[in-house]
Amino acid sequence: MKIAVCVKEVPDTTAEKRIDPSTFRLVRTEGDRMLNEFDKYAVEEAIRLKEAGTADEVILISLGPEKAVESLRQALAMGADRLVLVSDPAAAGSDYLGTARALAKAIDETGAELVLLGAEATDARSGVLTATLGEVSGRTWVTSANSIAVNGSSITIERQSDDGVDTVEAPLPAVVSVTKAINEPRYPSLKGIMGAKKKPQDVKSLGDIGVAASDVGEAGAKTKVVGVETPPARTAGVVVKDEGDGAQQILDFLIDKKLV
Repeated sequence: MKIAVCVKEVPDTTAEKRIDPSTFRLVRTEGDRMLNEFDKYAVEEAIRLKEAGTADEVILISLGPEKAVESLRQALAMGADRLVLVSDPAAAGSDYLGTARALAKAIDETGAELVLLGAEATDARSGVLTATLGEVSGRTWVTSANSIAVNGSSITIERQSDDGVDTVEAPLPAVVSVTKAINEPRYPSLKGIMGAKKKPQDVKSLGDIGVAASDVGEAGAKTKVVGVETPPARTAGVVVKDEGDGAQQILDFLIDKKLV
C-alpha cells in the first residue's frame, strides 16, 4: 500500500506576517519559510505505518512555489520516500477548492490508497482541506484522528469529538487528518538530512497532472477576500480595587458589556 501525505510550506510562525493590500494575500516572499508544523504528525504516522509493514512507500504531495522543495525536504529527512510538488504560476491565489483539485490529481497519479494530512496549516488555520479533498477526489474522509489502524481494505480510526472519542471504520481509499495526540514526530537524523537531497523530488506543472488553469488560482476560486482590516490596538485594562464591593464592580462591568 502507498500512503500520500499532503504537506505545505508556510511562513515561519515566529515571524511577523504581512498582507499584500493589492491582492489581499499573505506575502510569502519575505522572511523564513518552514514545513507546516501540523503536517509533521501526518508524516510521522505514515512513516510508522511503513515501518510496521503496513505500507511500502510514503509520498509527499504539495502545491506551492518551486523553492518550497527546500522546506519540504525536512519531511524527506524524517523518512518519506519521495516528493511530488505541483508548482505553476496559474495556481497562485487558489482557494481550498482549487488546492484540493490540484492535490487530488497529483495523488491519483501515485496510486496511494491512504492520504494523510495535518489538522490545519499555521498560515490559514481553517481545517477544511481534508473534507474538500475527500469530496473532490471521491474518497472517504475522516478528521481529527488520534490513532489509525489499517485492516486490509479498511481503516479503523479513533477520533476526537465534542462528546469524547469516537471509533470509526472506513473503507479505503480514504483521506484522514490527524491530531497532535496521534504521535510525537521524530527529529531527522544527520544521515536522514544528507540522504533527503538524493531522494526523488519531482516538480510538476498543472498540465503535467491534467489540471486546467481555469480550475485553480483566482479563475477557479469560489471564495474571495474582499477586504482586510488591522485589528484595533489593545487598550488598557480596568483595574478593580476591592474595597468590599469588588464582586459588584465585576458584575456591573459584565452587564455593561452585555455578557450577563
